[in-house]
Amino acid sequence: MQERDDPETVGRRVQRLRAERGMTQKQLAEPVYTPAYISTLEAGRVRASEAALRHIAERLGVAYQELVTGRPARLATDLRLRLTEAQRALATGEAARAAEQYTVLLAEAEEHDLVDAQAAALLGLGECALDTGELAAARHHFERCEHVLADAPLPARVPALRGRAVSHYLAGELRYAVYLLESTLDELNRGGLHDPDALLLLYAGIIGPYMDMGAHVRAAKAAEFALALAPQAGDPALVARMHRSVARTLLAEGRVAEADASLAKAAELYRTLHLRTELANCHWMRGYVYAQNGELERAEEELRQALAMFAAGRAALYGSQAAVELADVLHRRGKSEEAAELLHHVLSDLSPDRGALHSAAAHRLLGIIAEDARDTEAAEEHYVRALSLLERAGAAGDLADLCRLLGDLLRRTGRVEAALDAYRTGLGHRRAPGTTTLGPAPAQPPV
Repeated sequence: MQERDDPETVGRRVQRLRAERGMTQKQLAEPVYTPAYISTLEAGRVRASEAALRHIAERLGVAYQELVTGRPARLATDLRLRLTEAQRALATGEAARAAEQYTVLLAEAEEHDLVDAQAAALLGLGECALDTGELAAARHHFERCEHVLADAPLPARVPALRGRAVSHYLAGELRYAVYLLESTLDELNRGGLHDPDALLLLYAGIIGPYMDMGAHVRAAKAAEFALALAPQAGDPALVARMHRSVARTLLAEGRVAEADASLAKAAELYRTLHLRTELANCHWMRGYVYAQNGELERAEEELRQALAMFAAGRAALYGSQAAVELADVLHRRGKSEEAAELLHHVLSDLSPDRGALHSAAAHRLLGIIAEDARDTEAAEEHYVRALSLLERAGAAGDLADLCRLLGDLLRRTGRVEAALDAYRTGLGHRRAPGTTTLGPAPAQPPV
């Protein structure tokens, strides 16, 4: 059933909107209803039908959803777009700016009782606090997120649980951090909740505490499970982000050597087991660690090795994503021509029916490279191609970001109306639920 406020609240809202527009009850009712019906509705003595409310919304010039819930039209979509922007700010190391954005978003989500947006904002605030070392604040935000999602399935609460464990880990409470992660893994596996993304977060998150406790065998085993889950997860880009978050928990305290050591141990394990795809993931993660630490030459070496191994294993989707990340490193090293050549090669191996998201990511980076070279025409062409691919795939989160980039480019070149159309396109897309083929749940780490 469509969510809507109670009749009294809706009635007061109709009366207020009608008065603001200087309309009489008769004018609002015409030509389908009577003034007496409008009077009864405004008094809250009748639960109006959807047809009646849609008629009234049209007469008042407001969206149906805004009339029945009090929420501005496309609010949820707008919040998702801004959450994407806050996540990008956090990912680029601007934790303070991201925290400000998340705080505003949280207030709006609470005002309109949007549970999913509240949870996302609280999770973001917790991650910001981890980045800035405010561990007590981080725990508070993660606990609030868990409370907001109290009625949701356990996999939905895993990111907040994992964040709370990381905050305890960074505070030196290693055993309690391990307890939180292991008990959640146990509950997921015993309950048959075989969610690859949730399990991936937990197994990857437990590597750092195990390493610090000297439980290197457990750390290697957890790394094995985390990397084995990667092909089972629904979105390779999500898998990459999960792996990156593991490295960032160690980088938060500047422990680059430890992050590299844990990845090296996992890589050694997969060399022994001859699991090349998982070993390639290890090199991919090490490349990310080096890139975040400003060691771009070493990052390039690791990413090139990962790319070669993905190609040898015919892991096309992972290879494409690694190639896009390598191209980004090359671009940062001033090798824009080589980066562009690599991206064009990636595009030659993909098509709209196979790897549309990776193809869109390549076009997006090519657009950025073109903008840097002040070739706005080429930049616009790549952004438009990426937009077409993402629209076809229904990737709303990436669509919103790309529409912002395209809109900014159009605005800077003086095409304000075209820029507004691009922004509206981003706001007009809603994220559709995807599907995931779940593989068998991995065994728990030895306890």
